Amino acid sequence: MVERPLDPLGSGMVRIRFGAGGICGSDMHYYRHARTGDFVVTSPLVLGHEISGEVVEISGSAPGLKTGDRVAVNPSRWCGHCTPCREGRLNLCENIFFMGSASKTPHMQGGFSSLFDAIPAQCVKIPDHVSYQAAALAEPLAVCLHAVVRAGDVRGRRAVLFGSGPIGLLTMLAARRAGIAEATVVDIAAAPLAFATRLGANHVIDISKGDEALKAVPPYDVAFEVSGTAAGLASAIGAVRRGGIVVQIGNLPGGQISMPANAVMAKEIDLRGSFRFGSEFMTAVDLIATGGVDVLSLVTAERPLSVAPDAVRLALDRSQSVKVVLTAH
Repeated sequence: MVERPLDPLGSGMVRIRFGAGGICGSDMHYYRHARTGDFVVTSPLVLGHEISGEVVEISGSAPGLKTGDRVAVNPSRWCGHCTPCREGRLNLCENIFFMGSASKTPHMQGGFSSLFDAIPAQCVKIPDHVSYQAAALAEPLAVCLHAVVRAGDVRGRRAVLFGSGPIGLLTMLAARRAGIAEATVVDIAAAPLAFATRLGANHVIDISKGDEALKAVPPYDVAFEVSGTAAGLASAIGAVRRGGIVVQIGNLPGGQISMPANAVMAKEIDLRGSFRFGSEFMTAVDLIATGGVDVLSLVTAERPLSVAPDAVRLALDRSQSVKVVLTAH
């Protein structure tokens, strides 16, 4: 943790006092390896993109927003005029600013800070009954809602999810809302799988000692690969039926990886990427506010922002935590 002076608030910007922030898998990768996938840290980077807080200062026009408002902060700032934006695929914006990311240089600073700045369009007001901790988790829920959209119509389908971390669990809950008939969660760690069972997984499969149990079940209609590993992707491709769908959510290792590409061809599998989210952020905030998804059911620990490094180390221990959330105090 470092202290640094605040620049004057820029015109058209909003200053937010940190309320809460979820520690994401990408934050952990940046912390451990100074990279996540192909995004490499080359200069100091403030982490944090699952964030909420209180508006404390506004510079210029901010329709519908005033100081004192409690907000969930969408870390995405889209340009609105590039080809993907015009096509409605905001998450693929060619000029996107995404908080706490090294995807561009200079890096885009994140929200794990006592005060941070955003534009008004990033601020989504939350009702008084919604905690900052819950509001901060609108971002990962939005990621999962988008992944389920990418899978298409999943009503009545059998799904398998590789990875039982927070994104895997929230994807399971999002798929349930979309009408999935059966959800199986696969992992190599017993504690997260037990958590998946408590959250409603129909079946869990531990492949820490081999994937024989996975091979023994009938093929699935759709697979969500959330582990971000080459082995997970290979297993997902192997687990779906002919004509099945694989949605890649996890951030795979940087560079080239090997995968069973012939199976994609021979089984005529639809392999679909899922990157961040678009309008699903608003849907996520609404679901949290109305109780449609209990995001706090994933939270296993809260720690103050002042001890963020210790909190990240706790989050890295999958035997001790599922989701760790930072709070202001």
